[in-house]
Amino acid sequence: MERRQSASPPPKKREPTPDLTDIVPVLERKRRLTLWDIKPPGYDNVTAEQAKLSGMFTLPGAPRQQAMDPVKLQAMMTQPAGSAVDSATLKPTNSRQSKRLIVTNLPPSATEESVVSFFNLQLNGLNVIEATDPCALCQIALDHSFAMLEFKNPADTTVGLALDGITMEAGDAPSANGNSSAPRGLQIRRPKDYIVPAIVDDAHCDPDSDAPSSVVIDTPNKISVTNLPPYLTEDQVMELLVSFGKLKSFVLVKDNGTDESRAIAFLEYADSSVTPTAIQGLNNMVLGDHSLKVQKASVGITQVSGEMGVNAMSMLAGTTSADNEVGRVLQLLNMVTPDELTDNDDYEEIRDDVQEECEKFGKIVSLKIPRPVGVDRQSAGVGKIFIKFETVESATKALRALAGRKFADRTVVTTYFPEENFDVNAW
Repeated sequence: MERRQSASPPPKKREPTPDLTDIVPVLERKRRLTLWDIKPPGYDNVTAEQAKLSGMFTLPGAPRQQAMDPVKLQAMMTQPAGSAVDSATLKPTNSRQSKRLIVTNLPPSATEESVVSFFNLQLNGLNVIEATDPCALCQIALDHSFAMLEFKNPADTTVGLALDGITMEAGDAPSANGNSSAPRGLQIRRPKDYIVPAIVDDAHCDPDSDAPSSVVIDTPNKISVTNLPPYLTEDQVMELLVSFGKLKSFVLVKDNGTDESRAIAFLEYADSSVTPTAIQGLNNMVLGDHSLKVQKASVGITQVSGEMGVNAMSMLAGTTSADNEVGRVLQLLNMVTPDELTDNDDYEEIRDDVQEECEKFGKIVSLKIPRPVGVDRQSAGVGKIFIKFETVESATKALRALAGRKFADRTVVTTYFPEENFDVNAW
């Protein structure tokens, strides 16, 4: 009888034990430390909304003004419901967005230097301009589709906005009667995340005076009137405007040297309820060969006044807008400090950490982490991280997932960021 062979394969020859002398054990191996979801001492029960209400986070674009103070946050959490939060650091005029304009329909020959020079030439010497050379910076997109202008203060920016339709080249001048078939000049608007200041201290206005103040501050009810006939005097323009109500403030823009009118006026009515009626009645009114253009001087997100609840503070921080503006770019706040970005190794480690986490939500087109320049720790954008996703859906998914998480003992605050600002590094 033949012996039946086993179907099992012969045992493999045992390999010699490898030399582990120079191998670092797993438990001792140095690994890259991820900074996500680390709970800071004493902040275990602090939510992202409570952190926003603390007043320690400035508006997008404003420099970080103070270090995080746990005592201040704790005091905020224990204060009576409905009490006001100190909003000194949340004034919209502290934001760089209040000093920026978006300019489109640029002529092909326009350069950053020529645009700055053009706006300064138009604004210098006017009776409503506070500083010399008010336009400080211009950044033109690589595809030349738009330019981002930055001014020295918000008031001068509002005057620059009133130049909408002006032309840089003589052959491109629009007709005075508003003919839509005529070539269009520069198209000027505020950034999408500009916040119109509603809480203002108007020290120039005397409510008991019959004469309107000559200083028209930026408020939601400030009106601009452009394309006025240049031969009209202040009294003649005011006579036209007071037919809708008493004026709280009024100024006709003129050249200080020649006292000539620049065909622009700013005003605000004492009764804000007449503002929409006045705009509707005056806009497109024909005076001689000129068709008036009348609109609100400051268009953007309206600052919330009154009780500073969670929803109000979210809007004030630019996290929500009137038209629910969303986009492909996210801004991550309260994540990094200038010191952490100075060292190249720390910078690369943070960048890799953020990229690895954010890729979980979709393809990333670009990731930018502004770093301090020279000895200036408060360089534009420092302390923030900007991520551009391939789709809006990916950005939205990331915003919802990252908001309120922890990164290096800090609560992450996430907002959408204008893609146009991202493209020209306008932090």
